[in-house]
Amino acid sequence: MDHSGHGMTMDLPPFTLGRGLAWSADPFFLVACLLGLGLYGWGVVRLARRGDAWSWGRTASFFVGVLTVMLVMCTRLNDYGMVMFSVHMVQHMVISMLSPILILLGAPITLALRALPVAAKRGGKGPRELLLMFLHSRYMKIVTHPAFTIPMFIASLYALYFSPLFDFLMGSTTGHVVMMCHFLLVGLFFFWPIMGVDPGPHRPGHLMRMLELFAGMPFHAFFGIALMMASGPMVESYKNPPASLGIDALADQTAAGGIAWAFSEIPSVLVLLALLFQWYNSEQRQAKRLDRAADRDGDKELEAYNAYLASLNARGR
Repeated sequence: MDHSGHGMTMDLPPFTLGRGLAWSADPFFLVACLLGLGLYGWGVVRLARRGDAWSWGRTASFFVGVLTVMLVMCTRLNDYGMVMFSVHMVQHMVISMLSPILILLGAPITLALRALPVAAKRGGKGPRELLLMFLHSRYMKIVTHPAFTIPMFIASLYALYFSPLFDFLMGSTTGHVVMMCHFLLVGLFFFWPIMGVDPGPHRPGHLMRMLELFAGMPFHAFFGIALMMASGPMVESYKNPPASLGIDALADQTAAGGIAWAFSEIPSVLVLLALLFQWYNSEQRQAKRLDRAADRDGDKELEAYNAYLASLNARGR
């Protein structure tokens, strides 16, 4: 059956978990995910051989994060996402909000900085030095600044879905891959300054990070409500779903809106918990540093204050 707006023939059976999760890999995402898992595993093994410890929790988080990308892009979910708005919205929410959080908690940049070899010559530029230069570049300062990340996070919903650009990208496999890559990158750059473990050019205080989180997340809820309250299909690509699916376009859009609304709540809680945990750990580390400094200097500040009080007392006498 020729699905309107896609320029491709697609006759899909009714969606069921048993058949819907059959292997149907997008080649680009399959190669990228396997490469990412391989490089991360290489870094962990390199540290282990060197005798350096690396958190298994970070490793598990990164692997699960990449596997969620594979789940939505390298299974039959991807095929159904081309013709069902609700399934596409699951893809969008997972790859832009859940996958980035898990990947960032895996601290891949920190692992790379510890595992990559340094330059052979002093002052040279090896892989590690080039990565550091990129992290401190003007480009990274721009794309991780909230003045860029928050508007981009919001525009990925409203400016994309409510404009002809979405239908243009959905018209080809390449366009669809570009759109999904955009969702993933926007999610990574939005959440990285907020709760990412890796170092970055923009790292505000914990209170400001919370404000950045709450500045962007409510717009997902508003977007979902707009889809749910619409009286007719709002996205051209999903106005005429294949008859073999037996679904109504408006009901499918309402389900997509509910998914967008629900996902605006779940990641917010996860990120907030991670942020509070990081804040607590930061305060604990700061307290330990102050204690160690006091031990090293023999409480010189306290001694100086006591001497000052003694001098005042002597003057009074």
